[in-house]
Parts: sequence; structure tokens; C-alpha cells
Amino acid sequence: MKISVFSLGGLNENGKNLYVVEINDKILVFDCGLKYASDKMYGVDYIIPDFSYLVENKDRILGVFVSHAHYENIGSLNDLVKAIPDVHIYATNYAAKVILIESEEASVKINNLHIIKPHKKLDFKDFSVFPFSVTHSAPESVGYSINTPNGSVVYMADYVVDSTSHGHYDMDLGKLAYIGKQGVLLLMNESVFSEKKGFTSPNHKLEKYFKDVVEKSDGRIIFSILPLHILTIQNIFDALKDTGRKAVIMGKYLHNIVDMAINEGYLDVDKKIIGDLSNLRDDNSVIFVSNDREMPYYNLSRIVNGYDKYITLKKTDTICFADPSYDMIELTSVKLKNDIAQAGASICDVPKDKSVRLHASSEDLMLMVKLFNPKYYMPIKGEYRYQVKNADLAMEVGMSKDNVILKENGDVVTFVDGELKEDFNHIHVDDILIDGKSSNDVGELVLKDREMLGNNGLILISATVDKRNKKIKNGPEVLTRGFIYVKDNLDVIEEIKSKSLEIIKNNTHNGKYADYAKIRTEIRDEVGTFLYKKTESKPVILTVIQEM
Repeated sequence: MKISVFSLGGLNENGKNLYVVEINDKILVFDCGLKYASDKMYGVDYIIPDFSYLVENKDRILGVFVSHAHYENIGSLNDLVKAIPDVHIYATNYAAKVILIESEEASVKINNLHIIKPHKKLDFKDFSVFPFSVTHSAPESVGYSINTPNGSVVYMADYVVDSTSHGHYDMDLGKLAYIGKQGVLLLMNESVFSEKKGFTSPNHKLEKYFKDVVEKSDGRIIFSILPLHILTIQNIFDALKDTGRKAVIMGKYLHNIVDMAINEGYLDVDKKIIGDLSNLRDDNSVIFVSNDREMPYYNLSRIVNGYDKYITLKKTDTICFADPSYDMIELTSVKLKNDIAQAGASICDVPKDKSVRLHASSEDLMLMVKLFNPKYYMPIKGEYRYQVKNADLAMEVGMSKDNVILKENGDVVTFVDGELKEDFNHIHVDDILIDGKSSNDVGELVLKDREMLGNNGLILISATVDKRNKKIKNGPEVLTRGFIYVKDNLDVIEEIKSKSLEIIKNNTHNGKYADYAKIRTEIRDEVGTFLYKKTESKPVILTVIQEM
């Protein structure tokens, strides 16, 4: 039996998780997420994996197996369904409900969505897939064991070890140990918190912190949250019990998620404490504002900067950041907090020794290695230094260095009859940059143009030429945006006009023919050289020549 494992996203990066396990000629896909764009990626909302390999091999795909409903793991599912409409998706009930809400928002039809239950095996011809419960901030999170004659391939999604978790957040360690006893060929284990010492629990418990925020705040409280972090939302609602405060949920999407979670039993909330827009001005109201995936902190920024239709920030307000902080949006977060401070409102941040994000720390990771006792170990999820630290932890508890596998996106790990084969195969991978609702890649060239426009501005040179004799009727005119202040640089503008006029005349032949392609090229080159010598800037130069 031949087993190949590789990633189209998620290695040496935070987010965009998509892992592929090929068994003989069948393909299993685990998660299908997005990554947040950095502040320097002008206009890019988020980033998804390149699905080219999956599209080319769509007839071999058995399905996409979702571990849990967070954007890093389901954020690009709609894009994949657009590319492969009949792809089968397997998810627990909560994740399936979120996927349907997401697809409705994006006007995408999900044709083959299968609801699975933890600890209920899915049988395929030569192997089976066994989902098992793990503890995470999303209800009904699961990991997967792909059971083959050569041993199991185990995909461990985001998790923490917390013996006090129960219900929709429970983890049955006995089931994990049983899988280990049956023989694990490869353990794929997350790396995000691998540099953190000890267990993550109890540092993820925030009930008391939110209770203190509510009790110590005299005015309104605005909570910035991620809509899919249901455990955090539950903790905030728990803190509101018996306080007399009304909770106001802002935004249709957040409303849909909270309503679904309450109706399906994933949120335990007394609906009497949920208010409406009429409660927004109440001094004791608690406002839930969701952090948007395309434009982080956009909704909160509108409030802080005075652009929100319903909420005006007051100096007596307290803003609590109850959403996780990501490296990509750190500058945006810092600027927003500075704006809040200038507005006079109070800021509450989750203490540094606590975490909204539930990921496995060093002791959690080492415990999983001991429970599963794998033959081979592959750190996944997170930047490369986190993967390296994860590998070190595995060796600390007895894994051989030769059996620890460190790879990057596209690198193929191949097993033949249960033995690792170093064949160094590589699958093409790429980042697809999404701007707005378009699923088309923005691309590096467009991003480079935006960077140039942002750094150096634009110059538009236009002229009108007589269609019959090719003589100039109007212009050249020069329009600048984001380059120089025209009134203080009239000599530069006149020089641009003079050079452009000369180039147009030199490329007009016998009053019958004008070489417009050459005109545009020469204006761009000559004017560009002149401007660089004069200003040491390289603005984007556009030339428009029209005939009349």
C-alpha cells in the first residue's frame, strides 16, 4: 500500500490549513482554510490555497474532512466548492451548520454535505476514517484517524488537554490511547503553541476575567469577538448572568451564528438577556461586535472613528478585546487601540498569561506523542520555528530523529508498505490572494502595482490628436495623484508636457501615421527617467492619446 501525505497550506504559516492524504489512488482532504492578509498586502482581504492539484485530480477525491469551524480551517471551503461543485464534505453537526451559513452568505450551493458523529467510523473500500472528539473553542471539534493495513495516519487538529471540559467540548483520552494501541504509522500534530511551556489548561479559562470586566465597568461594554469562537461567547454570556445588563448583538452574520448556536444547544443562554437596537444607548448595555474575516477590526473601527450608523463611542465606554491576536494584523490592532485611547474610552485586553486561542502547548503535545506512540511524527500548522520546536518535543519523549518529518507546503511524504521513502516529490503550491468577493487571484503583479501606487503615486499624461492630419488639438495635459503638489512644482509639470509634446511629434509621420505604441513607451521611459533624477521617485505613468 502506498500512502502520500502533503500540505497545500498550513506549513510554515499561520492559517490556510489544507492537508492531503493519498492512499493508493484515493485522495482525502483535511480542512480547507484561509489566512489573514498582512497590513502590507494592499487591498487583499484574505489568502486561500491554490486548488489546482485538487481540480486536476477531482475524480479521485473522496471528500473534505473538516476538523472544526474556524476560518483557518473552513474559510476557503466555498472557493473549493466553486472549483469542484460536487465535492463531498464531512463535518460534525455544528461545523455543518456554520458551513451552510457561510455558503448562504456567499451564495454558494453545497451539494454534498455529510454530518458525521465522533467515534462513528466511516468505511471506505481499503481503509476507514474514524473521527474522535477533541477539546477546542469550537463545539464538536474532532481529529481523524485514517485506519489502513499499514497502521493509522492521525490528523490532530487544534486542541488542548482539559479534564474539566465536557459535553460539546469533551475529549475522550481513552479513545486516543486505544488508537495508539492499534498502531499509528504517522501522527500529524499541530505546532502553534509548541514554544509555550506546560499545558495550555487552565490558562484558556476566561470566565473569571470576563466576570471582573463586567463587574468593574460602570458604563457600556463593547466586546470585540470572533463570531466562530463559541466558547468565548459562552464565557461572556455567563459573566452577564444576574447583572441586569442587556446584550446587543451587532451584525446579521453574528446574529445568525448566535441564533443557530442557541437553537442547536451549543450556547446556554437565557434569551431574556438579549436586547435589541433600542438598548444600544443604555449605560449598562453589553455590545457584541464581530471581528470580520476580510477586514479585521473593520466594524469596531467604524465605531471608534464615528462612522457607525447605530453606535457613538462615549468616554464612559469600555472596549474589551476578546478575540485572538494574529501576527498579520498586529499593526491594525495597535493603531485601533491608540484611537480608542485618544477617544477617551477604556481598553481591556486578555491578560498575557491567558489565551483566547486553544492550542496545544508543549506538555499537551508530548502527551499526544505518548498516547499515540507513532512510528513517524510530522509537525503541522504554524510557522517553521514552531514546527521545529514541536519536532524537538517529540524527540524529548523518545522519538527517533530519523522518524521525525519536517516539511513545507507541497513537499510529499511517501510511505510504501509502512516504511518511509525519501523520493523528494513536490506538488506545486501557491497563495491565491482574494480581494472582495471575487474568487480570482489578485496576483503578485497587481499587488506590486498597488505598492507602487501607494509609495510613489500616479501621473496621467493625455493628449488629443486630429484624426486626419495627426496634429495635436489639445494637450498634453498632466494629472497627478499622490505624487507631488502641483502648485509648488509647476516647472516639473511644464517639463513633462514639453517632453511629451516632443515625443508625440517625433513619432508622427507625414501627417498620416502616428506610432502610438512607441509614443507611450518613450513617454514612460523618458519622463520616468527625468522624474527619478528630479525627485528620486518612480510614479506609475499612464499615457492616453485619443484621436478626434
